[in-house]
Amino acid sequence: LIVTHLFSISRMFPSVRVKVRNLDPCQQYYIAMDVMPVDSKRYRYVYHSSQWMVAGNTDHSCISPRLYVHPDSPCAGETWMRQVISFDRVKLTNNEMDDKGHIILQSMHKYKPRVHVIRHDPRLDLSQIQSLPAEGVHSFSFPETEFTTVTAYQNQQITKLKIDRNPFAKGFRDPGRNRGVLDGLLESYPWRGPLSLDFKPFAIQLQGATLSYF
Repeated sequence: LIVTHLFSISRMFPSVRVKVRNLDPCQQYYIAMDVMPVDSKRYRYVYHSSQWMVAGNTDHSCISPRLYVHPDSPCAGETWMRQVISFDRVKLTNNEMDDKGHIILQSMHKYKPRVHVIRHDPRLDLSQIQSLPAEGVHSFSFPETEFTTVTAYQNQQITKLKIDRNPFAKGFRDPGRNRGVLDGLLESYPWRGPLSLDFKPFAIQLQGATLSYF
């Protein structure tokens, strides 16, 4: 699991990056993302066994999932297919009273991002709404993007990894740090491995791994 640190507001890191294919080149699309709970459990980290354990049940109904629309939307399918689509501007918060449109998450819970490809409807301005339309939507999620939210990192290796790799943590870096251990930890993460499931005519690709909608 990737552990994402929640401050009052923080950028999501690592960011979600996807590549789409087999879109209609001339059709306009929105690309959007939301973050959904994996389950209805609250977790705690057990230090002596270095693992996450269920600490009780929780209620997500008090927080409505927010939709982040990629700022390049709407855009032609041809344009989307030429680029890697990065959600590096997504911001997370644990402030349930947030009025800035940031994605609200609860600490010590498991979540998984969903990416949505939405066919543009000229009757609807998606940038002005906070939920998915009823039609013209294809949604995708990937098991390797599951993460646990915390307000303080529970594992020192994760702390070092984030400081070393997060472009927004430059002030915490030691230029003389030995990167070998961190590189080994990063290489062991599941996002590095290939994943293939190919159904046409509609597909979405994540970091070199292809999943498809049919």
